[in-house]
Amino acid sequence: MTGHAVALSAAVSWLFVPATRPDRFAKAVGSGADAVIVDLEDAVAAAGKAAARDSLSAGWPRDAAVPVAVRVNGPLTAEFADDLAVCRALSPAAVVLPKAESAAQVRQAARASGAPVLPLIESARGLVGLDGIAAEPDCLRLLFGSVDLALDLGVRDDLALDSARADLVRWSAAHGLPAPVDGVTTAVRDAPAVARAAGRGRDWGFGGKLCIHPAQVEQVHAAYAPDEDELAWARRVLAAGHDGAAAVAGEMIDRPVVERARRIAAQAGRHTSA
Repeated sequence: MTGHAVALSAAVSWLFVPATRPDRFAKAVGSGADAVIVDLEDAVAAAGKAAARDSLSAGWPRDAAVPVAVRVNGPLTAEFADDLAVCRALSPAAVVLPKAESAAQVRQAARASGAPVLPLIESARGLVGLDGIAAEPDCLRLLFGSVDLALDLGVRDDLALDSARADLVRWSAAHGLPAPVDGVTTAVRDAPAVARAAGRGRDWGFGGKLCIHPAQVEQVHAAYAPDEDELAWARRVLAAGHDGAAAVAGEMIDRPVVERARRIAAQAGRHTSA
């Protein structure tokens, strides 16, 4: 696994930028986001796909300090093969595979692009195929396409997607993948809404969030960073130095609790270093 692929495994904030706007590539890379996704799919009109690939190739940020992935068009589209061919030439950190519904599609995308794959789960079929998708060796991490999934399922209340969120978290854990990445918040400049959604995603077991505007990155980082009370608790638990069951400040501490404290401390370390 390359260094950028490793970085994607721990990335918290993921910022989309349209492939048609190469003038924004450097701004996205310098936005503070942990990862950037250059988008050939939803951000590009149907008639502009070929031009978008040309723009992507011409403006590709080869020496970017953060990993840059490419979202290609879906496996059932006419653009899929051409998008993957461009990715093979550019060597992105990963390919984001929209409408991912099977392990075979993940393998196809990886072999044609030469890059690991980030399956975007945004359909009922994708949910049904999660076990195979997450088990595929070329799958780097699962991404949640909540907006498209809501459309596919015909639901309007975001709470109706909670079972799908649990599925992504469950299958990621079952197959040893990093915690999945939560979907976008479409309220671009509503900072409280982004913060609430990011905090809820963290509570559900997600490890990061997709962003559609640089203004959302700060809220995502803040939501996924441990607060002072969490960090103080983790430090107390770790300072006690118990591997077995013991009582610390009136709380029973055993191995899962110690491991949770270690994860909180590690999250705080990443947040500080960033």
